[in-house]
Amino acid sequence: MKYLFQQFMKFGVVGVIAFIIDYGLMVALTELAGIEYLISATISFIVSVVFNYLASMRYVFTHKEGLSRRREFVIFVVLSTIGLGINDGLMWVGTSLFGISYLITKIGATAIVMVFNFVTRKKFLDAGPAAPAAFAGSDDGAVVPTDARP
Repeated sequence: MKYLFQQFMKFGVVGVIAFIIDYGLMVALTELAGIEYLISATISFIVSVVFNYLASMRYVFTHKEGLSRRREFVIFVVLSTIGLGINDGLMWVGTSLFGISYLITKIGATAIVMVFNFVTRKKFLDAGPAAPAAFAGSDDGAVVPTDARP
């Protein structure tokens, strides 16, 4: 349980940074560049996903042995695409149907997508709490058995 709590806290830190990227870019694109809010929300979400992948797989989740980085990234992108659909659907419902400001709607959408992201990434991408004892990240981000380290 302690491992899960620590992992969720790390996920939260990465998520806050990703949210700042996502929210800040969305506002900048909408307010400064005049891009329609759904398009700017999509662009900002994609940019934050790239950051989130790099940070999450390095600091939050443990690489599954036997899962190539390419396949890991594809799974991450598929899960993120589903998250994007949830995000955009909630943005449209909140803003277009209920008339709530896109700035407020984005906060609620982010909270819901955050839970979806943690649960699905943990299920499909994380090796679990036993992996950190047997495996450790190398300087290049690869996971190497600890007994194989120099």
